[in-house]
Amino acid sequence: MLPYLQINTDITHLSNYKTPATARYYFEVNSEPDVTKLSEIYSFCRQQDIPYLVVSWGTNMLFAFEEYRWVIIKNNLLGWSYDTQTKVLKSYSQESIWDIAQELEDDYRQDLWHRFIGLPGSIGGALFGNAGCFGLEIQHNFVATQVYNLESGKIEAWTTDDMAFSYRNTKLKNSNGKYFIVSLEFDLSEKKEKYHSDIDNIYFREHKQPKWNSCGSFFKNPSKDQPAGMLIEEVWLKGYWVGGAYFSEKHANFLMHDGQGTYRDMLELIELAQTKVQERFGIRLENEVRIIKAK
Repeated sequence: MLPYLQINTDITHLSNYKTPATARYYFEVNSEPDVTKLSEIYSFCRQQDIPYLVVSWGTNMLFAFEEYRWVIIKNNLLGWSYDTQTKVLKSYSQESIWDIAQELEDDYRQDLWHRFIGLPGSIGGALFGNAGCFGLEIQHNFVATQVYNLESGKIEAWTTDDMAFSYRNTKLKNSNGKYFIVSLEFDLSEKKEKYHSDIDNIYFREHKQPKWNSCGSFFKNPSKDQPAGMLIEEVWLKGYWVGGAYFSEKHANFLMHDGQGTYRDMLELIELAQTKVQERFGIRLENEVRIIKAK
């Protein structure tokens, strides 16, 4: 047993859904020296033949368990800077992308990431899942990231070619936790869009999106013409409840938790939506939010 691993830790707050959950082993990465301990944790997991899970702000994952009997690694790396001459943003991975976007506007008159104001989660988590909103995606200004390879115990420098970006997906997301994001770099000298949008994102988030225990849009949009929220609404599941889980009346693709239900309620409602949409439209809804199971 590694002496710095905490035992039987409540991790309910590490997912925005806040379904009750604990972790048998728990470790927080608070500084770069802590990063080097990850290879020891990786070796411990290999020796014990147990999995591990790296979490950030928990804005894109549903804990589908009451107890994670293995290792949870929490990323707490903070700090960022912006060079007004080169327009290069450098950040550790746990910084809030919302806060960065807001401060860039307020302190540096840099509004390229205005549409990210209100986007929950860390900047590292945004890179991990190639997050985007209102025509912007994190990949568009990405330059490089430093990742820690838990298998080799070495820092690797990745550029765009290494990331394998696609819609809400990256090589990092498909690596089974092999890589830990340490820091990131972005070039904010030019606005690059997937598509143009004139939506007032601040008004939209305030008035069109629900606030409570949620990770935002749960399903990927099958297409721009057939967004998941419309499909869910068409099968009469907008505002529908299963136990403590429900699809919001404000936005049907927002899966919500009332704070009293369980992850089983969430899974039942997810499956119901996938089944009904498949039956009516022949479309299989795919999760944007990761479902973490205690396998």
